[in-house]
Amino acid sequence: MATGYFITGTDTDCGKTVITLGLMQRFRSEGFSVAGMKPVASGCEWTSAGLRNGDAVRILQQSTVQPAYGLVNPYAFEPAIAPHLAAQESGREIDIRLIEERYLTLSQEVEMVVMEGVGGWYVPLSDHSLLADLAIALAMPVVLVVGMRLGCINHALLTWHAIESSGCRLAGWVANSVDPAMRAFDGNLQTLRQRLRAPLLGVVPYLERIDPHEVAKHLQLPGSAGERNDASPGQAGNRPINSLS
Repeated sequence: MATGYFITGTDTDCGKTVITLGLMQRFRSEGFSVAGMKPVASGCEWTSAGLRNGDAVRILQQSTVQPAYGLVNPYAFEPAIAPHLAAQESGREIDIRLIEERYLTLSQEVEMVVMEGVGGWYVPLSDHSLLADLAIALAMPVVLVVGMRLGCINHALLTWHAIESSGCRLAGWVANSVDPAMRAFDGNLQTLRQRLRAPLLGVVPYLERIDPHEVAKHLQLPGSAGERNDASPGQAGNRPINSLS
């Protein structure tokens, strides 16, 4: 059974996909077999194979195995809107139990699964569930991606408290540079380091294009994840590449 990490962010477009790909590459460089999941994705495009999400395709390509697309992205919706609204428009309901089944299937094939959430911690998945409920159900330690821009301190602290109050463990956080013109970057980073009671896993600079190898250079693995174990888990248009959600 694989160990897993759940990637969440301070908000949409903070760079969850970028960090997911970078962590996957870092695990690969340490000799782990790894797979990624983006279980819920809005803004998908129709292809000859059905609805596909660009970020989910990148995550699939970064995996050391090549599972069926439906294992990586069980819920794909065309409208680029909040997932519970996209699901309603599509006549579907996002079922956490289905995502858990797909995760357990995928985790049989690799040593490490990195799962990217959608939006922020309290994004609704249905009328009666939140993204947080998915992480709770899977008992996965959480990595928080902080999009470094004006307002990030408040967003990061609120999200951290929400994660802790949900009973999940924050394994670490990443400062991701999404605004190359951000003023007082170092001061904001220092404030976050003083106030977030979790390890800083890396400071990723602003990048012009997605390069998992380059991102991985700026990351360290959370906790003791670098030690092999069999523990069960407790298109961007003109947007900056680091802001891929």
